[in-house]
Amino acid sequence: MPIIDCDIAPDVRIPCPDLVNLYGCRLGPQSSVGPFVEIQRGCGVGARCKVSSHAFLCEGVTLEDGVFVGHGVMFTNDRMPASINLDGTLKGADDWVLMPTLVRQGAAIGSNATILCGITIGEGALVGAGAVVTRDVPDFAIVVGVPARVVGDVRDTTPIRNVTHKQTEATT
Repeated sequence: MPIIDCDIAPDVRIPCPDLVNLYGCRLGPQSSVGPFVEIQRGCGVGARCKVSSHAFLCEGVTLEDGVFVGHGVMFTNDRMPASINLDGTLKGADDWVLMPTLVRQGAAIGSNATILCGITIGEGALVGAGAVVTRDVPDFAIVVGVPARVVGDVRDTTPIRNVTHKQTEATT
């Protein structure tokens, strides 16, 4: 898998460079990229970020400094994906609208979360594993579930224990 036309800081760690697909992206100082990661053209990864194995960062994704992306995290960038136009022709570069996504400084995204396009994940926010994020996440919020809902604040040092589905619905 290639690393093509990227702006990569000299101290970025890519332990398995033959097992990543990076093209046209920017990787900031002291960041790390795990195996089987794809980061597409136009993505920006800030300083001291960690992108874990099997993550997919599509065009339009920006990670500010200190962001953690767990294993298998999936970003999207097209609100209305389709392979063909209404007339049956194959969609090309001019046949869709890029919806950018911003992950603010210090946020963390748990394994296998899906982040839909056109949203912002706030500073210091925590997205739980497996969550599907369909709207903006406030700064320092903890979100979980499908769709993701706010269940707490990372600045609250009280541990979250035994959060049930009904409790999650009640807090939103």
